[in-house]
Amino acid sequence: MSNPYDDVELSPRSMRALAHPTRLAILDRLQRHGPSTATALAPEVGATPSVTSWHLRHLAEHGLVRDAEVESDGRQRWWEAVGRGFRFTPAPDEDGRDAATLLEHVLFDQARDRPQAWARETEPLLEAAWRRSAGLSDTTVLVTADELEQVEAAIEAVLAPYVLRKSGGPAVEGTRPVRLLRYVLPEAPTDTGESA
Repeated sequence: MSNPYDDVELSPRSMRALAHPTRLAILDRLQRHGPSTATALAPEVGATPSVTSWHLRHLAEHGLVRDAEVESDGRQRWWEAVGRGFRFTPAPDEDGRDAATLLEHVLFDQARDRPQAWARETEPLLEAAWRRSAGLSDTTVLVTADELEQVEAAIEAVLAPYVLRKSGGPAVEGTRPVRLLRYVLPEAPTDTGESA
């Protein structure tokens, strides 16, 4: 892991393995809520315990989950996410691009309903102080590809200290989880002479 958030860096093979709604749901639950068993995860991800267990083993093969060290009676296997998140960059070859596109489409599909669900179920319960900073923005900027990389790096640098807060470390009063959905959607080249 060599990025500001200590996210797992996915290979094209891992991208293909993760491009499955149930596996993504399992990984998301483990990243957000900590260690769990296949039996406990199953109803949360819409699968049977045996299918969930199979997906967990598949995620483990790709270094995304591992056995968790928790006190238990030993009758159930506990799992944890390897990192707090993951990231991927399309490889220059066709196979790498296809793998990234496949995972991207599944991620977009899974995230599609999150804002509406939040507005319907969570926003009405928020205190005024949290509502002021919540919601969405839709901003278009005019940048070069290099400048966009700089913007992304600057955003990650600002967020990194908060992403890396340890859930088992000293508590900071008043904190709560906040999901930031950040879509970076460059437009296609135009026919006005713009160079790619």
